[in-house]
Amino acid sequence: MSYFPDWGVWLQAIVIFVVPFILLKAGNNLNEYIRSTSRGKKGGKRPHINQSTRPGNDESIELTGQYDSDIKLVQNTIGTNSDVHFREFMIEGLGARAAIIYVDGLTNAESINTHIIKPLMREEMSELLASEYSSDNGLKLFLEQRMIPVIEVVESTSLLNTAEKILTGYTALLVDHVTGVFIVSSPTGTERTGEEPLSEALIRGPRLGFTERIGDNTGLLRLHGRNQSLQITQYEVGNRVKKDLVIAYMKDIADPQLVEEVQKRIQQIDIDDPLESGYIEQLIEDNWLSPFQQLQNTERPDRVIAALLEGRVAILLDGTPFALIAPVSFSMLLQSPEDYYERWIWGTFIRIIRYAAAFLALLAPALYISFISFHPGLIPTKLALTIINTREGVPFPSIIEALIMELAIEILREAGIRLPKPVGPAMGIVGGLIIGEAAVQAGIVSPFLVIVVAVTAISSFSIPSYSAGITLRVLRFAAMFSAAAFGLFGVIMFFLLMSSHLVRLKSFGMPYAVPMVSYNLIDWKDYVVRAPLFLMKRRPSKTSGKDKDRMN
Repeated sequence: MSYFPDWGVWLQAIVIFVVPFILLKAGNNLNEYIRSTSRGKKGGKRPHINQSTRPGNDESIELTGQYDSDIKLVQNTIGTNSDVHFREFMIEGLGARAAIIYVDGLTNAESINTHIIKPLMREEMSELLASEYSSDNGLKLFLEQRMIPVIEVVESTSLLNTAEKILTGYTALLVDHVTGVFIVSSPTGTERTGEEPLSEALIRGPRLGFTERIGDNTGLLRLHGRNQSLQITQYEVGNRVKKDLVIAYMKDIADPQLVEEVQKRIQQIDIDDPLESGYIEQLIEDNWLSPFQQLQNTERPDRVIAALLEGRVAILLDGTPFALIAPVSFSMLLQSPEDYYERWIWGTFIRIIRYAAAFLALLAPALYISFISFHPGLIPTKLALTIINTREGVPFPSIIEALIMELAIEILREAGIRLPKPVGPAMGIVGGLIIGEAAVQAGIVSPFLVIVVAVTAISSFSIPSYSAGITLRVLRFAAMFSAAAFGLFGVIMFFLLMSSHLVRLKSFGMPYAVPMVSYNLIDWKDYVVRAPLFLMKRRPSKTSGKDKDRMN
């Protein structure tokens, strides 16, 4: 108790640490109050952005039957989405212009050709039959009852309702001199039949993944992100082999500067053939010397939609099921969609376990080397005696035996990936047991090191992102050499250098270490601790450009 600080010391600590926090919080609240007051004076309270208040999407706007004006209204409302197609043609016998509007990947093109376009364009339609339905209402009944052999046909005059139906997989038929449009049911499924992404397996969540066809992938985004503000822009990349590339974002959430920067980098790509999205990732990243990935790759549509709702941008390439998300932070690589599907207590617990596993995967062998070779006095006496007994007879220093085991584990891991699927896991387990047992029996390594290496390997498997796991595996060897050269001081220097690099690194202008860097208390609700959903009312401050509220 003589070493226990006096109450005055505790009071000083409270004053030093708590008072600045209170002042900072009070200053932020005062600043927010001043801003809200100034906004109120300028134009009243900021309206909540929804489908009914966005400009150009007013439910009161109706289609009039004038072909040119109606099709321009629909085009302006939907925007420049590359997956929305307008097919204009003439109805034979009636002499009326018409247009089919549909979304690639969500509609059945064969059904549209067979049941809509072909009946309307056939030459057998007599002028006599057309003259019987010369009025607008008669023409509407004629088309609905005689010319569209589809079960579900609904009339719509609302511009907003029409745009929403088109973007969710329905086909719209627009005819000159006919008030409104015909909404025809022609959706098709774009789901993989029961197949989920192999690289991102979940216990709870959608069993759905992207495919190699970009039309199916944009259809999945439309299907899971049924929102009129979902903007999809298509580009063509590759000099010799042309491939379609798509940029997706929420136009009322994403920062326009971020979207412009992504588009600029995409347009500067100069390569013969981008075989996979990894080519795109390496060509548009900020720092090619950094070991950390600056774009996140994923096969899951739900992860992409969640990123778009935070104001991020998704990049999809034809021929690969892996989509890219930008910008990205290091904390995102340690998060899983399952964190949000379960209750917040379970999600927080799993995240803490995951951060601890990342720490062990990076520094566990380095700490073993530094304690054994340089600082055995820091180990408890009984544990030190146990380690000494297990290392008796080992002819190599700790760095050599650690390298032997780590390289063996990496070779086994790589071999398990390359072997056929039924053989790979069995070979990895059996090979690890045999090599570990044989190395201990031969006296090459100590049993304690085998435990350390096994814990390290298991910890690396808990990283949700495979690319992030590779980064930690490479940096682990750098930490081991630092520990072998300078002991615990080398480990600390390595960690400080890595931290300083993370602080300086950026992904499309956003600090890579957010929310640790550019401190914002709101963003810490979705960091190590996953707060309850009703408390996460604001989007991340560094990615949301326009609409910063995710709930009222």
